[in-house]
Amino acid sequence: MNLSRLLAARAAAGRPITVGVIGAGKFGSMFLAMAARSPGIHVAVIADLSPPRARENLGRIGWSTEQSAASSLDAALAARATFVTENAAAANDPRIEVVVESTGNPAAGIRHALAAIAARQHIVMVNVEADVLAGPLLAARAAAAGVVYSMAYGDQPALVCEMVDTIRAMGLPVVAAGKGTKYLPVFHESTPETVWGHYGLSPEQAKAGGMNPQMFNSFLDGTKSSIEMAAIANATGLLPPEDGLSFPPCGVQDLPHLFRPRAEGGILPRKGVVEVISSVERDARQVVGDLRWGVYAVFEGETDYIRRCFSEYGVHTDSSGHYAALWRPYHLIGLELGVSVASAALRREPTGCGDTWRGDVVATAKRDLRAGEILDGEGGAMVWGKCIPAARSLAENALPIGLAHGVRLLADVPKGAALRQSDVALDGSAEAVRLRREMEELHPAA
Repeated sequence: MNLSRLLAARAAAGRPITVGVIGAGKFGSMFLAMAARSPGIHVAVIADLSPPRARENLGRIGWSTEQSAASSLDAALAARATFVTENAAAANDPRIEVVVESTGNPAAGIRHALAAIAARQHIVMVNVEADVLAGPLLAARAAAAGVVYSMAYGDQPALVCEMVDTIRAMGLPVVAAGKGTKYLPVFHESTPETVWGHYGLSPEQAKAGGMNPQMFNSFLDGTKSSIEMAAIANATGLLPPEDGLSFPPCGVQDLPHLFRPRAEGGILPRKGVVEVISSVERDARQVVGDLRWGVYAVFEGETDYIRRCFSEYGVHTDSSGHYAALWRPYHLIGLELGVSVASAALRREPTGCGDTWRGDVVATAKRDLRAGEILDGEGGAMVWGKCIPAARSLAENALPIGLAHGVRLLADVPKGAALRQSDVALDGSAEAVRLRREMEELHPAA
């Protein structure tokens, strides 16, 4: 609360929050569409590998040509305009308060986060792939530098973290939390060549819409959901299921019935978990009251009085009245990201931040893989990401999905098996590999 008032005060003082955006794709563009409408936020620099594409996206979201016509950062700051460049280092000028990293590339995200921390800038990590690969380590480094490392508000992990934090601040224990998605078991085998059929699109329609098949396949095959649940686990202390997410079909009306312990008629092996619910039944029928675009949390009333209050005020509970649920039916993605920017700069608080390594996402074979093949990474045709407890991942030396791109297999891996780091030729000198191994050593899995 009060962020809009604080933003208005900065605008009135002629000192809007200065922001550098790295990556002007879909998420970045959604933020830019709203930043242009907030006088308390000034996006001074946009760095993208393709400035022409970035300018095309700016035109699509309604920016005038003049808004992004600054020839340098100096010119942008002087004229309250924006400098567009392919040089990500331009965002690390000390006059930039907050860096928004929205590339989606784990290695690039780690590199950009480290640069921002070194420059004493707050960083909003839209790049959840990088966050899951080494987020707790990056968060610790940011804290040591006196800056904020934050999840991106508007993305589902940050919204779940907010819901969990609010419920806990009330004094109520959280039993389970997560998000909804469209899921069927066969989706784990989906490839960029087959993905559009699952979305009801032809390849021609998808191409005309500028849709990236590998990115959309990551959403479909379970990888993106796993990454998001691992991020939530690292930020909240809720743990992934031991053998991965089960994606049970569930409507909002059944949340408190499903997410209670098995001994009480639910599906939980223990309290305090993350899980994703499916918007379709296993026979592909639509779930009634689905939460495909939203987030949820289930909590419990521990006393008769609290449960009586639930009843008196119409809280949605299971038949016993002991377990209750809150949910939000949709998220606005990059349109909401200004909340993170304002919170970091004005309150010095993250909108979610992984403080301990609790959840990991391990590369799992979509088909029988052969030694000598080159892995194609998240959303590709060879592996999908499975969310498991970090302790299990560490014990099994599992290969994180963020390191499963462009590396050569050293051994055969059967379909359905998790890959180990020893199964691939990792470059130990690569920054992402070094940071991951440092996190494994300094942040032992909880």
